Amino acid sequence: MARKKTKSKKKLHNQVGFGNSILIVAFFCFVIIALRGGQLALSEEIDGINLKEFASYRTTATDIIPAKRGTIYDINGNILAQNVYSYTLIAYLDASRTTDANKPKHVVDVEMTAEQLAPILGMEKERIIEIIQNAQAKNAYQTEFGSKGRGLTELVKSQIQALQLPGIDFIETQKRYYPNGNFLSYTIGYAKNNSDGTIVGEMGLESYYNETLSGVPGSITYQKDLKGYQIANTPEIRHEAIAGKDIYLTIDDNIQFFIEQAIKNSASKYTFERINIIVAEASTGRILGMSTYPSFDPNVRDISVWEDPLISTAIEPGSTMKIYSYMAAMESGNYNGQETFKSGVYVTKDGTEIGDHDRRGWGYITFDRGFALSSNVGALTLVERYMSGDTLRDYYLRLGFGGPTGIELPNESNGKIAFRYETEIFNAAFGQGVMTTPIQNVKALTSLSNDGVLLQPYLVDRIVDPVSGDVIYEGKTKELGRVASEETVTKMISLMHDVVTDGTGTPYYMEGYDIAAKTGTAQISDGNGYLTGESDVIRGFAGLYPGNDPEYIIYATVTKPSPNDTKPLSDAIKEIIKNIAKYKNMETVSSPKEEIVSLTLDSYYSRNITKVVDEFNTLGIPTVVIGDGDTIINQYPKQGTVINSKEKVYFVTNGKNITLPDLTGWSHKEVSTFFELIGYPYTVKGTGYVTSQSVKKGTKLDSDTTVALELQPKFDTSTEKEKDDSNADSSDKKTKEE
Repeated sequence: MARKKTKSKKKLHNQVGFGNSILIVAFFCFVIIALRGGQLALSEEIDGINLKEFASYRTTATDIIPAKRGTIYDINGNILAQNVYSYTLIAYLDASRTTDANKPKHVVDVEMTAEQLAPILGMEKERIIEIIQNAQAKNAYQTEFGSKGRGLTELVKSQIQALQLPGIDFIETQKRYYPNGNFLSYTIGYAKNNSDGTIVGEMGLESYYNETLSGVPGSITYQKDLKGYQIANTPEIRHEAIAGKDIYLTIDDNIQFFIEQAIKNSASKYTFERINIIVAEASTGRILGMSTYPSFDPNVRDISVWEDPLISTAIEPGSTMKIYSYMAAMESGNYNGQETFKSGVYVTKDGTEIGDHDRRGWGYITFDRGFALSSNVGALTLVERYMSGDTLRDYYLRLGFGGPTGIELPNESNGKIAFRYETEIFNAAFGQGVMTTPIQNVKALTSLSNDGVLLQPYLVDRIVDPVSGDVIYEGKTKELGRVASEETVTKMISLMHDVVTDGTGTPYYMEGYDIAAKTGTAQISDGNGYLTGESDVIRGFAGLYPGNDPEYIIYATVTKPSPNDTKPLSDAIKEIIKNIAKYKNMETVSSPKEEIVSLTLDSYYSRNITKVVDEFNTLGIPTVVIGDGDTIINQYPKQGTVINSKEKVYFVTNGKNITLPDLTGWSHKEVSTFFELIGYPYTVKGTGYVTSQSVKKGTKLDSDTTVALELQPKFDTSTEKEKDDSNADSSDKKTKEE
């Protein structure tokens, strides 16, 4: 037993010794690993290898793929704001990009590359060789080609791509472009490029719908090398960008042009600080045109006033508010238009004198006549006899004053409808001491054009997904409730007719045009009181055309007209109404019907241009050929688009010489398509269809040539010279001013 026990102890001793050895070895291994880890952590170089450089070869990078910003169109599909692209030519020089000798991805033949690029870029072959060889001498991964290789158009890019030169590629940049310049500027606003390549709206619709227009950026994650470039033939993770949505406005570019042109004509003849004009569709609340002057060009952003005066700036409206104080009296059930009051001056209980614009007055006159003559005393007497201040205030609020209209634009002002004491209440009856915006006045006028039902004005007709074509939002007429009876509306429009035919609105009278309106003149507050200069006023116009069956609402103001008269505004309004009347009746002209041919476009890439054009001529479909080549390298519209024989099809060839066609009769949309495809500069004056071009047909174009175009609708937009001005302006009636 004792021998067995001794043997067992020996065996146990051996086992303990072996276990201790393992522990010691493990400890030394741990120490070595820890020391190596510390060395790796603290040293920049191990075994002759720079660790940072080594790690950079194994680093992934993620680049953002900007989403295409949506395009803004008018109701007719004319482009108001769009993204334009330009390209920078680059040459890859690093041979490591090429893994298949049959498909090189770097510049292999420098001389051949230079020879083919030189005529397209307008550079000497030797200069291109010099640029590439200098970069190669510096072991550069890639190089650019100076100013001649930057800002390339889509057409030049297509021409270079057609050469299929190894190692030649492009960097794409984009910016926001407004083809009409100073046109609807405050409404559209502007967007600008951020440092990360995205485009962000900062004003107007561009700001209000920034998220909708922006889309969703994509990304590409890849392995990069020491110099930060993507390692060729390594895997990448790519998430494509989602394009922003396109927005179609209710704006009619013809009516917008009428407004812009009328304001321009008025500004050329008269002096004033500002004019605001809005035209809306009377039965729907759709905004058809809106402009303020001075304005700005969103391409250069020469902005002096950052708030939109049509939306964000509230002013005292003056006597146009008498429309609504009279309506309030009628709705109270106590209005008697034949009842009389003494005009001239009214003295309040606290001794304040409130006078008519002619403080002598017209003696005792009826309330109906007081409206035509714009009597302040008449308006306040209605409140005194038949209404309380609360009644008047509540009615103003029901019409939308004192709150936002909900128009699709940023920074809308609420205005101010706040009055308490007797003098404040009386002043509010004729538009003093209250603050309203032009768009609020348009909203209130919809009650008169819809038998007493108030409508919400709106600016966006629809929002469309540019990829699927699906309409994701559609603007619709929104009724906000009845605010007046049909009897009140009928009576009110009758009184507004009297204003134009035999009241303060006679400067707006035109023989043969049915206009119902109310004019106004408001003093300008300086914060403590009112300015007292002769021209320190705001003149206003609130009208319906035609008066008896309104189709259009027009609201306008002019600030500080000099001299203080109506002509800066009345001339503009009359010009607009004349042109709207012509525009409305344009479709009544009959013409013989033409057979319309429809066609689903194929892909015409790489096909012979002559044969393709012959095919389209046979179908009677017009074509536009860009470049003097024999092979098609681009087309618009794209494959799968359904067109008809009234639409042009554009083909870009591989020829570098581009000549200007005769653009006479082309629509604004056709012109913008042509110049977008060739990428050359152009300017547009007016809207509608081309009537003249600054560069002759057949002229060879280059990037330094700017083509100036004048457009007009298919009817005369100029203000007609009446045969007898006295008859046209009804000068047999004595003009009365507020």
